Amino acid sequence: MTQRFWIFALTSAFWFAPGVGINAVRIDAQTHPLRLVQTIPLPGVQGRIDHMDVDTKGQRLFVAGLENGSLEVVDLRAGKSLRSIPGFKKPQGIAFVRALNKVFVASGDDEKLRVFRGDTLALLDTIALDIGPNRGNVVESIDRKTGAVTKWPLAGLRGNYAMALNEADHRLFTVTRKTPMLVVLDTTTGKEVARLRAAGECDDVYFDEARKRIYVIGAEGFISVFQQNDPDHYELVASVPSAVGVRTRFFYAKRDRLYVGVPAKGSEPAQVWTLEAED
Repeated sequence: MTQRFWIFALTSAFWFAPGVGINAVRIDAQTHPLRLVQTIPLPGVQGRIDHMDVDTKGQRLFVAGLENGSLEVVDLRAGKSLRSIPGFKKPQGIAFVRALNKVFVASGDDEKLRVFRGDTLALLDTIALDIGPNRGNVVESIDRKTGAVTKWPLAGLRGNYAMALNEADHRLFTVTRKTPMLVVLDTTTGKEVARLRAAGECDDVYFDEARKRIYVIGAEGFISVFQQNDPDHYELVASVPSAVGVRTRFFYAKRDRLYVGVPAKGSEPAQVWTLEAED
């Protein structure tokens, strides 16, 4: 196993590109390689939705209502909202740790990490966080044994928010915003091996190891799906329509389900869409 991990640089600006909203966009039932199988309303949730995590045993999805200031809990079995926990200032990062029976929620505007009991969702602790770096134009590789830092610049590109790792093939996938590109790096050398135009305003990317696919979630209104033909060669195989503002996801590998957060639009509430990955 590699002894390195990666830090990705962030930029702060985001925008909702003009385009078709939820009312007019629906993923065709026959669309491949992703097929919409369920929509779950999130009543009363306003604004941008951020990152997610899942309790696989309890079949609960935890969703950060960033601009709503809430933690949303979704019952995946019943396909409905289970609970909304308010009181956050721009919640973003979520991690459910079954071994600890805890849910960790990090907020951006108050630099707090709140810890909840996993089963009852009772608040257990609130931890102050240091403000970290959130701007840049490089990927940094840190050797966990020595602490040595190596910087891998992305020539001509800025705004590399999202990353995913193909550890078996020693490939790191990062997606930039200026210009919207999927960039593939060799983690053994830091060398760029490929770059392809991708969905704009990406905030999340996932590597589907079973299918050798990369899903790039772009807030402009579609998901770019790339196929890894071999570690050095990639191709765009689909641009799956979603909705303007969809920018984050959680992929439940055991069920081949991709969950994306859809912000409220017009008369329609915020939603979680469930997309099934197909071969």
